[in-house]
Amino acid sequence: MKTIMVDMDDVLTYGSFTKILDDYLGYHYNYDTVKTYYIQDILGDKKEDFFMKFKDMNMYENATLLPDCYDVLKELSKYYKIYICTDYIWREITQYAGNNLRNKYNFLYEKLDFIEPKNYIFTCDKSVVNCDIKIDDKVSNIEGAKTKLLFTAWHNRDLRDEELKEKNIIRVNNWLEIGAILLEDFK
Repeated sequence: MKTIMVDMDDVLTYGSFTKILDDYLGYHYNYDTVKTYYIQDILGDKKEDFFMKFKDMNMYENATLLPDCYDVLKELSKYYKIYICTDYIWREITQYAGNNLRNKYNFLYEKLDFIEPKNYIFTCDKSVVNCDIKIDDKVSNIEGAKTKLLFTAWHNRDLRDEELKEKNIIRVNNWLEIGAILLEDFK
């Protein structure tokens, strides 16, 4: 049975961190202008203050699964062994990583009831994970896989198709596209 590694933030879930940032800023930020992977970099010198408030928050309290994610993953689980692989350490507040780890675990346990907790991988270095297929929004996290699916996000949307093709990366924009690619042989 082939294996799939699936990233969590901005691949399975959405909306939680940007809502917290907007609440902190007091207005809706235009995230279409963000180019960096670390969206919190928009805070500049306010970052330390933000993270001292953020460290005790549960960013998954208001998070939701992306559309069609549950159904496609459930169907994929009939044919593939699925691992959820996610980073839980905030570089700004590493000493509070346990809070984020607990919240991520609880969200996955509640929302993806068909994936066993033993298939959750919490790591900052996804290169140590050896899976046939990797689905992530960060190019470096899908290296080493036979099939590399790059989930479109604010920080990778400007990568050119030619650039992705050179690296044998397939861009996906939603879970229906993922299902069409990975379930094609099972129809």
